[in-house]
Amino acid sequence: MPIYEFRCMKCSELFEFLAVRRDDTLEMKCPQCGAEEFERVMSTTNFAVPGSGDRQGARKQTRTCAGGNCTTYEIPGP
Repeated sequence: MPIYEFRCMKCSELFEFLAVRRDDTLEMKCPQCGAEEFERVMSTTNFAVPGSGDRQGARKQTRTCAGGNCTTYEIPGP
């Protein structure tokens, strides 16, 4: 069951929605202000590589690009 994360375009609140089935119809509103305009955001990842004993997550790098700010995510793994 995927959990989707969103940011409200009005108040910048971050919130989640759990999708139980693909054909589910949800009334999606910001829990903070009730606005219906939001954008989907990339979720933070966290996982363990078998046998390594280390918990690693994605590294985020934000830099200035021609169109504004760009963010790159580096996900560790083979």
